[in-house]
Amino acid sequence: MRHRIIYLLLLLLKWLCRLFYRYDWHWVGDVPPDPWRDFRLIAILNHTSLFEFLLAGGAPRRLIWRIARHGVVPIAAKTMRRPIVGRLWRLVAGNVLSISRERDETWQQVLASIDPESMVVILPEGRMKRANGLDKDGKEMTVRSGIVDILEAIQEGDMLLVYSEGLHHIQAPGEPFPRLFKTIRVRLEVIDVRRYRERLRAAAPGPRAYRRAVVADLTRRRDLYCDPGFDARGCPPVRHDGSRISR
Repeated sequence: MRHRIIYLLLLLLKWLCRLFYRYDWHWVGDVPPDPWRDFRLIAILNHTSLFEFLLAGGAPRRLIWRIARHGVVPIAAKTMRRPIVGRLWRLVAGNVLSISRERDETWQQVLASIDPESMVVILPEGRMKRANGLDKDGKEMTVRSGIVDILEAIQEGDMLLVYSEGLHHIQAPGEPFPRLFKTIRVRLEVIDVRRYRERLRAAAPGPRAYRRAVVADLTRRRDLYCDPGFDARGCPPVRHDGSRISR
């Protein structure tokens, strides 16, 4: 029953988002014949705002259903404690888990929650980019290695990389409310988890080297495809009803 309620709430959010925002979404790389089918992991890169649930406006209904029924979403405890945004984040998936951003028992609980039907939605950088391009401590934004644990836990299936151009024009950290009638720009890429893992392991043998290789590869992809200057001409647009896109 709970997942049905979450699904209806996410549909309402989608419709509201489509009313107040424009969506410019394109695929990069090879697009599968059915690109929205059964993702096991969704990784949103370039974390810039507490309002990234507005991305729901660009998702097809069948993906929203999967998130409502099988979604596992780890959210920072600090965000979950916020009176308004925290309540909204609690309703974005079937299983929303509060984490401390450390590799402690809260992170182990996330890994233990992943079953063969789960679809994990994660913000791999683990903190938000401020207006100066750095995190709140003035450090460079990097992908954290926790996503490697997720790749190991799900074993196989597809990963959807969501390259956001950022939401500072809608809501930057410290601003309480989002601005309306803006364009949300995103690039999408589908990657086979098993092949991705095997390729990086072959190039960087050993657990530590492998973890570093994953972090470096995702950081490189983020810097390329999240760049507002990235030329997406020639990339097929996303059909928001989730219908098949020809190659």
